[in-house]
Amino acid sequence: MVTAAQKIIISGYYGFRNSGDEAVLQSILIALQKQSQAAGITIEPVVLSIDPEWTTATYGVKAVHRMKLGEVRRAIAESTGLISGGGSLLQDVTGSKTIPYYLGIIKLAQWMGKPTFIYAQGIGPVNRKLFHPMIKSVFRKCTFVSVRDEQSRQLLQHMGLRGEQIMVVPDPVMGLTLPEDTDGKGPGAVTGENRMKMVGISVRYWEESRRELDAIADGLLRACAQQPLHLRFLPFHHPLDNEASRYVMQKLEKGAEEQGGAVSICEDALHPLQMLREVGGCDALIGMRLHSLIYAAGRRVPLMGVSYDPKIDHFLDRIRCKPVGTTASLDGSKVANELLGLLDSAEDWRREREPLISGLINEAEAPARQIAQFFRKG
Repeated sequence: MVTAAQKIIISGYYGFRNSGDEAVLQSILIALQKQSQAAGITIEPVVLSIDPEWTTATYGVKAVHRMKLGEVRRAIAESTGLISGGGSLLQDVTGSKTIPYYLGIIKLAQWMGKPTFIYAQGIGPVNRKLFHPMIKSVFRKCTFVSVRDEQSRQLLQHMGLRGEQIMVVPDPVMGLTLPEDTDGKGPGAVTGENRMKMVGISVRYWEESRRELDAIADGLLRACAQQPLHLRFLPFHHPLDNEASRYVMQKLEKGAEEQGGAVSICEDALHPLQMLREVGGCDALIGMRLHSLIYAAGRRVPLMGVSYDPKIDHFLDRIRCKPVGTTASLDGSKVANELLGLLDSAEDWRREREPLISGLINEAEAPARQIAQFFRKG
């Protein structure tokens, strides 16, 4: 039995106040604590963050500045292993420096002889072929590799990794729960005959023309013309999502209110559990951000996704859903029709997908279980 605390570095896109990535961190921390207790060991996480003070204050764990190489090297040297993930870390859509950074952190740990673990990552898109052999080389030396969808596994196989080396698991956030879930009631939207139905909306900037945001605004106005709705905007990445939300809100406020509805925005849900609670209070959700859709699925809130990246399609496919459209081809009338359909058939939506969602939730802690068992045996 291992009695000494296992100090494990967690590398990811943390400290940037992106609600989705912060939810990934929160989920990993909870899963590690639960699985380490079950294994009879102690895991002490150390998070690489752009804002270590904020991360420590928010999660109660040690943190190191991710861009201060000396501090990162020292933390890894003092650790017993490194976790890379989760999230979409290994992709080159957001820039050419992202993949080298995250691979470099893993490689540094491997040079120091530390076991390294890939935790439920979404791999790709990787458009620069020169990164393929780099990823293969680093991942082959990892103790454990898990990805959050079958498409990521296939991409790694295309790069030369063997399929049996790769475990496909749900996104860690599928396992995120609220403290009140222990009361036995479980997740579910607030009900009431006279309550105006609330629609959660998670938008981001993507198309330069803003056509996708215009189409969402058009669809919401069309839906409000059929029944009064409370349109609740939920920014997941501050401050850009706040700006995108207000862009849509400016097109809605007068029209929605004339139809007896309401428009509001939640700008103070900086902690993942706060945002999870907000999503859980909705009757339906329209989401561009991946983790807005994952939150909704976990809370059994009927959802419709707008696709701007393959990761949206991959997740929707796992719960037997299809995007309402892409950012390049979104149609307001289709948005309205699908939204009204979701609101009318919410119980059917939940019943049909409950086995799929429950399965994903049960599997979400598999990487933490593997890591805890590795150190238990060590």
